[in-house]
Amino acid sequence: MAGFRIGRGRNDNRRPQQPPQQQQSYGQQQPPPYGQPPYPPVGGPPPQQQWPQPNAGGHGEPEYFDPYGQQQPHAQQPPYGHGGGGNYTNDNPGHTQVFAVGEDPYGQGATYQAGAAAAAPSGPRLPWKELLRGIVTRPGQTFLQMRDYPVWGPALTVTFLYGLLAVFGLDDARKDVINATLSQAVPIVLSTGVAFVICGLLLGAVTHTLARQMGGDGSWQPTVGLSMLVMSITDAPRLLFAVFLGGDNMIVQVLGWATWVAAGALFTSLVSKSHDLPWPKALGASAIQLIALLSIIKLGTI
Repeated sequence: MAGFRIGRGRNDNRRPQQPPQQQQSYGQQQPPPYGQPPYPPVGGPPPQQQWPQPNAGGHGEPEYFDPYGQQQPHAQQPPYGHGGGGNYTNDNPGHTQVFAVGEDPYGQGATYQAGAAAAAPSGPRLPWKELLRGIVTRPGQTFLQMRDYPVWGPALTVTFLYGLLAVFGLDDARKDVINATLSQAVPIVLSTGVAFVICGLLLGAVTHTLARQMGGDGSWQPTVGLSMLVMSITDAPRLLFAVFLGGDNMIVQVLGWATWVAAGALFTSLVSKSHDLPWPKALGASAIQLIALLSIIKLGTI
């Protein structure tokens, strides 16, 4: 018995120790080591390998790895801002379409909106000589080019000079000035010039306010200044004949109606270009100023 114990202990020391093995139940398999493919089930076909689908998303999506440590490459990304091949489109759920700065996503182009910022001037500011000449020869282009430039200097000067001469175009006022002394005539003439300037400012402000109420987007300073110039320039032919022939002369009356129609056309063009309005609205915005000019200056009924 003693020798048996000594021999068994000697053999155990010589053999390497192995971990005890657990007895498996029938029909169960031990899981494979990490990193090795799973064993096929007993008596059945080998399992189908499930490969992860490549990521079709864009930048910033997580990367996917297969279960055996091999990294799967990303699918080719579509061009920037455009749908790629296959079923990938920017309008699919989970995707956002990208647009460049200033690009119209709906392709409708720029449309007019009331109250929006005015467009950039179409040209440089005109000197006063070219401005006065342009109102007569090419009014549409002149009003469009000067829609963002104040014209207070030419407007106030021309309107004041027009008011100084307008007193001679009215029969009653001309008689009072002619019969008065020099010290009395000068204040009458100067006050008439100032009155016409104030009248032009008020009527121009009314026209601008009506244009804005109808959806215009123009500035008030160019509108008022240009309206004063239109009022003075269009009545100049009638005034020249009225100074010598009187306001009741037939030629003066015909010129008065003709220049009033011309003033209506110029006012319509002015409001249309300055406020980006169609001509019916532009004519409606300048209607009060036209009626006032006809009553005060052309007919002299007020």
